[in-house]
Amino acid sequence: MLYKRSSQLFAEAEKVIPGGVNSPVRAFKAVGGAPIFVHSAKGAYLYDEDGNRLIDYINSWGPMILGHAFEPVVQAVIEKAKLGTSFGMPTELETQIAALAVSMVPNIDKIRFVNSGTEACMSAVRLARGFTKKDKIIKFAGCYHGHSDSFLIQAGSGAITFGSPNSPGVTAGTAKDTLLATYNDLDNVSALIEANKDEIAAIIVEPVAGNMGCIPPNKGFLEGLRQLCTDNGILLIFDEVMTGFRLARGGVQELFGVDADIVCFGKVIGGGLPVGAFAAREEIMNLLAPLGPVYQAGTLSGNPLAMAAGLAMLQTLDNDRAIFQRLADKTAYLHEGIEKVLKANNVVFTINRIGSMISVHFDAAPVVDLKSAGKGDNDTFKKFFHGLLQEGIYIAPSAYETWFITDALSYEDLDFTIQAIDKVSKTF
Repeated sequence: MLYKRSSQLFAEAEKVIPGGVNSPVRAFKAVGGAPIFVHSAKGAYLYDEDGNRLIDYINSWGPMILGHAFEPVVQAVIEKAKLGTSFGMPTELETQIAALAVSMVPNIDKIRFVNSGTEACMSAVRLARGFTKKDKIIKFAGCYHGHSDSFLIQAGSGAITFGSPNSPGVTAGTAKDTLLATYNDLDNVSALIEANKDEIAAIIVEPVAGNMGCIPPNKGFLEGLRQLCTDNGILLIFDEVMTGFRLARGGVQELFGVDADIVCFGKVIGGGLPVGAFAAREEIMNLLAPLGPVYQAGTLSGNPLAMAAGLAMLQTLDNDRAIFQRLADKTAYLHEGIEKVLKANNVVFTINRIGSMISVHFDAAPVVDLKSAGKGDNDTFKKFFHGLLQEGIYIAPSAYETWFITDALSYEDLDFTIQAIDKVSKTF
C-alpha cells in the first residue's frame, strides 16, 4: 500500500503541532514511519487519505463497540447540533443519560459527567482525598489513568513507548503522594499500606489493564484489593475508561462481582465524542460542589452533543444485551486463529484476552504486569505492525496497547486478519 498523502500531511503537521500529532500514541515513533491520516470510517473499517481501506482494531482506543459512524449515534448528534452545540446550562439530556448509566452499573447512586478519562480519574482522586481526609494514593506500574500529574508515575502505553514514564513537570511534592505498586501482586500492595499506615486515601487501578497490553487480573486480585481497602479505610477506584460498558453491561464490577467505591468512565459513554464520568454511592458523591466542599467544574461537561451520542450508545447496549457475548465470541475466535498460525510458524508469543480486549505479546512467558509486558520482542512487533498495515489491518502502533473488537467486525474480517497474520509471521 502507498501512504504518500499521509506522509505529506504528517510533514505539514510537524511544522505546527508538536511531533505532528495531538496525542503521542498516534505517532509511529515506536514502530518507525509516518502515522496514517484518516479521512473517514464506517463500521469496522478506516479509510485513509490515500484511499486505503484498513480493518480497524483500535476503534478510537475503545469506544466504537458498535462500529464507526453507527447510524443512531450519528443521527442523535446531527439532530442535537441543530438546536445548539453548547449552553453552559443544564439540559434534560444529562439527567436521562445519568439515570440510564446508574441503572446499568452496580453499586453507584450518582454520576458526574466530565470531558475526558483524564479528568474523570483526576476528579475521582480529589473526591477520594476529600472523603477520607488523607493525601496519598496507590497506583500500579503500567496502569494509565490520564496525564494528570498524580498519574505520570510509571504510567503505561504512551508513556512507556516514548521513554518518559516519569514526566518532567511533575513536582516532587506530587510524586511523594503517589505510591507505586505492582499489578497482580497483593503482597506488594499490602506492604505499601503497612508502610504508609493511615495515610492512603485511595487505590486506583485499571481492573483489567489495557495500557501494557491487555492484562486481566489474576484470580483473587480484585477481591484482595477490595478487602485491603475495606480493612484500612481506603477507597477503591476502578478506572473503567476502557472496560466500562465494554466488558459487560455494568463493566468490571458486574463481570467479577467486586464493588469499587468510585468508578471512572470515558470513551464508550460519549459514543466517540469527548466524554468522561465518575460515579459512586450517594454519601461520596454528595461531597461534590455545589452540595459539598470538593470542587470540580467544567463549562463543556455534559455538553448536548456528547450526551446525545452517549445516550444513543448506552440505549443500544442496554437494549441488546447479547452484544457482550457476541463480542467475546468474536474475540475468542480471533484468539484461536492467531494462536494456530503463530504456532505453525514457530513464533514465540503469548496472547492475553478477556471479553472484547486482546493483545499479542512476543514472549513465551505469561504477561501479568509491567515487567513481564516489557520482555516482549519489540523488533518482532515492529515487523508485525508494518506487515499487517501492508495487508490492510490497523493495530495500535505500540506493543503496550490492547486491541479492541467491535460488533461491526464480521467473521470474514476475522478470517482475513488471521490469514494476514499467517502471511506476515512467515517473514519473521
